[in-house]
Amino acid sequence: MSLPLLDLKNVTIKFGGLTAVSDLSISIGEGELVGLIGPNGAGKTTAFNMITGVYQPTSGEISFAGKNTLGVKPNQLAGLGIARTFQNIRLFRSMSVLDNVRVAARLHNHEGFFSSLWRGKRWRSAEVETEKNVMELLDIFNLGDQRDELATSMPYGDQRRLEIVRALATRPKILLLDEPAAGMNPSEKEDLMRLIRFVKERYQLSVLLVEHDMKVVMGICERIAVLEYGIKIAEGNPKEIQSHPKVIEAYLGAAAI
Repeated sequence: MSLPLLDLKNVTIKFGGLTAVSDLSISIGEGELVGLIGPNGAGKTTAFNMITGVYQPTSGEISFAGKNTLGVKPNQLAGLGIARTFQNIRLFRSMSVLDNVRVAARLHNHEGFFSSLWRGKRWRSAEVETEKNVMELLDIFNLGDQRDELATSMPYGDQRRLEIVRALATRPKILLLDEPAAGMNPSEKEDLMRLIRFVKERYQLSVLLVEHDMKVVMGICERIAVLEYGIKIAEGNPKEIQSHPKVIEAYLGAAAI
């Protein structure tokens, strides 16, 4: 059996006297699309922050592609292949659509300080290649025509897509999506579901999805883990989760039966 791409073992994080996540174990294999759900304050975004190196766990172990990530900085984890989006869109407000993605694509450029300073042949060649790759991504996601617009001037749904495109520009192995359907209307949510499936298949990614909209979660996730007060209370396929007594009581409600 192959090792999981992302593996959390007995992970706990405490802030003072508050235990935000307790003894969490979850693994994600290559190419899996896994959901992480639970009520507000359950610890979902905190788990994301530990996976991406924003927080360091108080105890337990997180490994990615077989490597222990304890003490590894967020930018280094991004270079290893962990990318994320945020619950509240965090595009660079003063930058164009193109530049928002170009900044992310430069993660793997290694021209060096002096080459960048003097903008020599090596730097210019890397910039041409980067812009080519960025435009290919923007065109795939139907954002190429808006390349010169300010990112924050676009419609809400387009901003969400752009944030996913920016994450993809880092060439990730796993994509963490934090409530991507927040603020979307039903039509936009349908488009989002198709987009996530497309991204997973096109780029051969693993996806970890935090989302409150159960239609989105149940419609696309292959496996779902449920948190309550920082503790995992259930894990299984969508059908199992929908009928799980603890999940119904803590989160879904009787209407889910």
